[in-house]
Amino acid sequence: MSQYTIGLDYGTSSVRAVLVDIQSGEELASSVFPYPHGVGGVVIDPRDPDVARQHPRDYLDGAQAVITGVLDQVKGRPGFSANQVIGLGVDTTGSTPIPVDAQGTPLALTPEFDGNLAAMVYLWKDHTGHAEAAQITKTASEIRPQYLLKCGGIYSAEWFWSKILRCLHANPEVFNAAYTWVEHADWLPAVLTGTAHPDKIQRGICAAGHKAMFHPSWGGYPDAEFLTALDPKLARVGASLPNVAYAAGQVAGTLSLEWAERTGLSEGIAVSVGAFDAHLGGVGSGIKPGALVKNIGTSTCDMMIAPLDQELADIPGLCGIVPESILPGYYGLEAGQSAVGDIFNWFVNGIQPGGLGHEELTAIAEKLAPGESGLLALDWHNGNRTILVDQRLTGAVLGLTLQTTPAELYRAWIEATAFGARVIMERLEEYGQKVEQIINCGGISVKNPMVMQIYADIMGRPIAISRSTQTAALGSAVAAAVAAGAFPGFAEATEKMTALNPRIFEPNLESQKTYDRIYAQYKKIHDAFGVQGSQGDLFGVMKELLSIRDEVRNV
Repeated sequence: MSQYTIGLDYGTSSVRAVLVDIQSGEELASSVFPYPHGVGGVVIDPRDPDVARQHPRDYLDGAQAVITGVLDQVKGRPGFSANQVIGLGVDTTGSTPIPVDAQGTPLALTPEFDGNLAAMVYLWKDHTGHAEAAQITKTASEIRPQYLLKCGGIYSAEWFWSKILRCLHANPEVFNAAYTWVEHADWLPAVLTGTAHPDKIQRGICAAGHKAMFHPSWGGYPDAEFLTALDPKLARVGASLPNVAYAAGQVAGTLSLEWAERTGLSEGIAVSVGAFDAHLGGVGSGIKPGALVKNIGTSTCDMMIAPLDQELADIPGLCGIVPESILPGYYGLEAGQSAVGDIFNWFVNGIQPGGLGHEELTAIAEKLAPGESGLLALDWHNGNRTILVDQRLTGAVLGLTLQTTPAELYRAWIEATAFGARVIMERLEEYGQKVEQIINCGGISVKNPMVMQIYADIMGRPIAISRSTQTAALGSAVAAAVAAGAFPGFAEATEKMTALNPRIFEPNLESQKTYDRIYAQYKKIHDAFGVQGSQGDLFGVMKELLSIRDEVRNV
């Protein structure tokens, strides 16, 4: 009898489920639930562009909707029954912490804080804690430098403690009402298994290690002395956190009767410990040593793994090097960019250039040769995640003339994200992590071949694409299969359930030569704006861009 698992993928604007045959990797059904609250699922504050919150009700309604949705799609399929689903896996964005009360109920679901923006979920791209992130970095550098070494040297506004400390400073009534804070990746599996009480929640090493300064070498989360140095009230939150964290593929619990009745699944099936969407996207892409997996969506997450017995350097600018955060037996290395698809959507939907959509702009832009526009952009519309770790940076474009077209701008921002990706790759290799293969996954990887070719040309490496168009959800389904005991480990599960698309994007050597010249100018403006004390001479940047443009156009 065939067996199946379901992977839940909580993204920025929606939650998706896939139903997967664990022996073949076939994705029998998928279902999507767009979050109804806010704008595109994000609750914002027009007065403060750094605010990005979500409502936990959307997560609960979404889980029920997408699980029943995939089951409805296969109802009546010969040989299929819902009791053949043996496990559930969950991935979410992160760091996306939730303030909860002593029973584990999100404050936003209580009458006292109904509609209170500060009591909602703090989405990964909420940057209101940028000053708090700087405070955390400064304090750690003075009394706990080892904390910074494991998270790239700078603590980010996108991460766990920055958001909690911001709430303490800006909304003390919410902070005081919160018994603890729980990552979305940890809370949803706890809800499904009836273990949402703070004493029962299994915290995942993925979220804890990459975003919350958790590390086995110092006994777990940051110590009370450090948290007290930030603010004495913060130590109370630290005291509510356990000193152990778990990897995806371990069992968070079993599906409760309540959720079995709400979804039509069998009570008691395994629910895996949760992890971040990009990390399980790496699993769904078949990540292995030497492979750089880029999960490209609204933002990107770049991941590599290295054996636990390998001596690793601490890499400046990374989002952490964490034991077993992606796969058991390996360190997980995480980097990324704070905006990629968000930039393209901002241009199309926000600027609305002549009413042109993605397809129309792509059709025009792919006819342009590298360097033909004379444009060079910075991809920092939502700050810089790696390698600068600075949310107070913004996007820019150089080379504008009165003849610049929307398609030229569209391509320039695609190129900018590829330049940013190359910076990350070079930082990894600079510190000994040789990139032998690049695997891209996520919606853009499949939908836009032009983007993938530009990435291959700029990074100077062949680009492979994951077979699945839903790699995060697939990775969650893989973790569920491991948690359910269907496979002895991830190696066996990924061999059965994952594969790569046969198409490989090879670099065009002539395009690569031109992009190498433009990348040299990108690095100049990258360092001039992003690296304190940089003495780069920018005088020749615009002139070099024009020279490249004229050569390409044969002017």
